[in-house]
Amino acid sequence: MGVAVVGSDSMSERAAMMRESLQKSQTITDNVVTILGSFDHRLSALETAMRPTQIRTHSIRKAHENIDRTLKAAEVILAKFDLSRQAETKILRGPHEDLESYLGAIDQLKGNIQFFSSKKCFRSCDAVINNSNNLLTKAISKLEDEFKQRLLSYSKPVEPDRLFDCLPNSLRPSSGSPGPNGESSGRNPSNNHSEQKSISENAVYTPPTLIPPRILPLLHDLAQQMVQAGHQQQLLKIYRDTRSSVLEESLRKLGVEKLSKEDVQKMQWEVLEAKIGNWIHFMRIAVKLLYAGERIVCDQIFEGFDSLRDQCFGEVTASSVSVLLSFGDAIAKSKRSPEKLFVLLDMYEIMRELHSEIEMIFKGKACSEIRDSAFGLTKRLAQTAQETFGDFEEAVEKDATKTAVLDGTVHPLTSYVINYVKFLFDYQSTLKQLFLEFDNKDETGSQLASVTMRIMQALQTNLDGKSKQYKDPALTHLFLMNNIHYMVRSVRRSEAKDLLGDDWVQRHRRIVQQHANQYKRNAWAKILQCLTIQGLTSSGGGSSVGGDGGNSSGVSRALVKDRFKTFNMQFEELHQKQSQWTVPDTELRESLRLAVAEVLLPAYRSFVKRFGPLVESGKNPQKYIKYGAEDLERMLGEFFEGKNLNEPKR
Repeated sequence: MGVAVVGSDSMSERAAMMRESLQKSQTITDNVVTILGSFDHRLSALETAMRPTQIRTHSIRKAHENIDRTLKAAEVILAKFDLSRQAETKILRGPHEDLESYLGAIDQLKGNIQFFSSKKCFRSCDAVINNSNNLLTKAISKLEDEFKQRLLSYSKPVEPDRLFDCLPNSLRPSSGSPGPNGESSGRNPSNNHSEQKSISENAVYTPPTLIPPRILPLLHDLAQQMVQAGHQQQLLKIYRDTRSSVLEESLRKLGVEKLSKEDVQKMQWEVLEAKIGNWIHFMRIAVKLLYAGERIVCDQIFEGFDSLRDQCFGEVTASSVSVLLSFGDAIAKSKRSPEKLFVLLDMYEIMRELHSEIEMIFKGKACSEIRDSAFGLTKRLAQTAQETFGDFEEAVEKDATKTAVLDGTVHPLTSYVINYVKFLFDYQSTLKQLFLEFDNKDETGSQLASVTMRIMQALQTNLDGKSKQYKDPALTHLFLMNNIHYMVRSVRRSEAKDLLGDDWVQRHRRIVQQHANQYKRNAWAKILQCLTIQGLTSSGGGSSVGGDGGNSSGVSRALVKDRFKTFNMQFEELHQKQSQWTVPDTELRESLRLAVAEVLLPAYRSFVKRFGPLVESGKNPQKYIKYGAEDLERMLGEFFEGKNLNEPKR
């Protein structure tokens, strides 16, 4: 029991101690809460007291940031002002000393104008912009002067010799040939026109350097600044006036003349033909060298400004192109005549040859009028050439020249027409192209053959008429034989044979033979009649001789003598007359003599052998039998030589 009481008291004491401790802890807690409440009140008061200070600090920080930004902006503006002063100094100094620096100053000035235009809030912006614009106007004005001065100083006419050096070797003039002094106007089929044409078309041309390459970029930069400043028209005028006068002077030095239609009409044909030859040469040089070189210059100076580039080039070249084309136009519209056909074809050829170059060099809308003029001239030349071709056919048929060919040789008309046809075949490809201008069918070869056949037929018709002028039928046939033979031989030796065909050649060879036979019949039938027995039988009266085996039985010596006299007289007459006639072709002449000899000499030998003894047994036999067969053969060798009466006999 006692032990239990002691344990209970101990527990009570501990509980009392714990209560006391808890009470103290609560008191402390209440005190802490009271203290903390006091702190909260104080902090709130402190925060309230510090708020104005915080606001002032934030404002100060913002002000500093604004000041920094303003200082930086001011630095940029001041830098722009510095750049403006530097640009002004360079611009007032002018572009002569340092063009690149001058152009850089203009770019700086433009940049400053753009900068201040976007900063309109500054009070002084308008003044700065106005000052910069005025300065820029002065700068561009000085640029115009600089562009003009540099372009003028490097724009010089090109001397003819320098242009000739740019031509392919095959087309360079030799002394006394094409160029300002004129080119040879003589025509010769052996010159092989087709080959020359091919060489010309496939040759490589090197345009001359008209302005040094190192200057072109500077001129481009100057032009670019003027365009950007809106000075296109001033730029165009400066470039056009400078370059066009230089281009025209280059052509004038070459020999190009400004000729009116009236000037052309007044010219003698020989003079005009030479000028046409020169014109062809000038057109080739102008397009392939001068205009090609001018296009290179124009393209580089106005790179990036396509419409202005083409307009400048068109205006620079318009005047000189007009001078060249107007001469061609005057020829195309002049009175047609056969001799003009070949120069018309030459002119048409050069225009066709230059077609692609003209299209490429004179590209763009601004040059369309020049292109149209050039291609229009090509059409007119083709039209005139075709009409001249038709005129020639008609002129051949109706040629009424009274030129007498007394010796029956080849008529001038024949040689003229044949040479004409030969030349036509030198221009075969050109003629085919010409026919295509007006007819798209692929039958140009047959067209050319048809026209050629008509010309040959027209010539034959005319020759038939001319042959009727001869009173002697033998000479009529000799004349036709000579002329048609000349036609056949010329065709066989030229390209015309391929076009006209073997049938044409064979048919006309037969016609030649027919005329040769007709000549023999008309010239020799009468004299051969003297060498026949017909009419020699005596009807009584005169002496006769028999007993010779019947060969001359009943033949009158007097009639035989008369026959020999008649033969001698007729042969001498034929010899005198026909030795003045002409067969110009050696082979034909020999064959005709041989054909006569083959008929005459056997007949004469037979007659002399049969009836010679009747004469030889009488007085003065040499009076009647004047010639041996060898004498006749020798004298036949003098026929068709075209001798004059005053020439001594061989």
